[in-house]
Amino acid sequence: MVIRSHQTWKMEILLIARWVLSSIIRRAVSRGRHHRIYRLRFCARNLIPMLEYSSTVRFQMLWHVLTNLQEVILGTKLAVLFPAIPLAIAADYYKFGRPWIFALSLLGLTPLAERVSFLTEQIAYFTGPTVGGLLNATCGNATEMIIALFALYQNKIHVLKYSLLGSILSNLLLVLGTSLLCGGLANLKREQRYDRKQADVNSLLLLLGLLCHMLPLMFRYAMGEGTATASSTLQLSRVSSIVMLIAYVAYIFFQLKTHRQIFDSQEEEDDDEEEKAVIGFWSAFTWLAGMTVIIAVLSEYVVGTIEAASDSWGISVSFISIILLPIVGNAAEHAGSIIFAFKNKLDISLGVSLGSASQISMFVIPLCVIVAWTMHIRMDLDFSLLETGSLAFTIIITAFTLQDGTSHYMKGLLLFLCYIVIAACFFVHKIPQNQISEGKPFTGLFSA
Repeated sequence: MVIRSHQTWKMEILLIARWVLSSIIRRAVSRGRHHRIYRLRFCARNLIPMLEYSSTVRFQMLWHVLTNLQEVILGTKLAVLFPAIPLAIAADYYKFGRPWIFALSLLGLTPLAERVSFLTEQIAYFTGPTVGGLLNATCGNATEMIIALFALYQNKIHVLKYSLLGSILSNLLLVLGTSLLCGGLANLKREQRYDRKQADVNSLLLLLGLLCHMLPLMFRYAMGEGTATASSTLQLSRVSSIVMLIAYVAYIFFQLKTHRQIFDSQEEEDDDEEEKAVIGFWSAFTWLAGMTVIIAVLSEYVVGTIEAASDSWGISVSFISIILLPIVGNAAEHAGSIIFAFKNKLDISLGVSLGSASQISMFVIPLCVIVAWTMHIRMDLDFSLLETGSLAFTIIITAFTLQDGTSHYMKGLLLFLCYIVIAACFFVHKIPQNQISEGKPFTGLFSA
């Protein structure tokens, strides 16, 4: 879509206005109506400057709106999915089938997740590197966070845990795997190299998160089932969540302040093209707020209709939550990571995939545990044996893959195949319907 300059539009309208007035004056002269000629010439002398002044303001506003629409709505190849948003809202309003509402909401969330990432980057141009980095870290997984909070609000603890677990698996195996695969195929003649330092830091964060997930599971198996064990597991999970949040805050401080030089290499590569903000700060902020509201609406639809979609399609809730939802939420990271890998900028690809996985593991999950605590809902870090085992092997395989600082297509292919196997496992995995909402309100802080 090509938008002409607002100056061009203004000149065309003014020329039309002058032409109309001149035509009326010539017509009055031909009919000998001199009193009307005087009034028309007076209008021509005074009205045209007034039009010029008012049109300057109006056309600048029109140009501003059209530019924003072009950059925000039409500036992505996923724009074809935007019509799914009003269709999902209409489907809910007119009480269409719940599987249809789920499918349309899922499609509508795909471009919104990508545009939120774009708007966050636009705001970061005006806030400086520190605030911009913190904003990117906070809003990078906004879709997953909103879906998780709605699942928590509707007391669907399994859906919450599955969606966040799936986001970690998707970033480490699908996003990173396809990036290394595509980057390796684009550079068949040589190995791709990246800085091991940031990969090591993120791997350590993920391993700490894995420890905090495994301890409640091992504690439950060691102590046996029972009310006292459940209460102790809950207390352990809350303490572990606080530790995870402290570790993540320390990581942000480490990344943005004390050891910024470790992460400077990827920023220098990204700055080669010298990009600028394409929309203003307040415009980006307004668009971000509006899209966040729409994401919240669609997320509520998704969480509320996921069981109906599962029953209608014959697909388990675990597969939808672990595989389908994260693919939607990670659409922006997936596309961007592959593009950077094609350009032989693996440091940026690793920063995208590992950074997003670390944020989900060390910030979003423990934050949900703390929020559930304030809502008097039982949510712990015990993700059950199958889920925790999948997470453990994923993190260990990823850490081994990234330990030597080099990459080729074979590493990416193996990570991708690991994701296929895990997806197949959860496709055949069924959970009882009564376990989807297992969080129970209760009172007290460390008592269950």
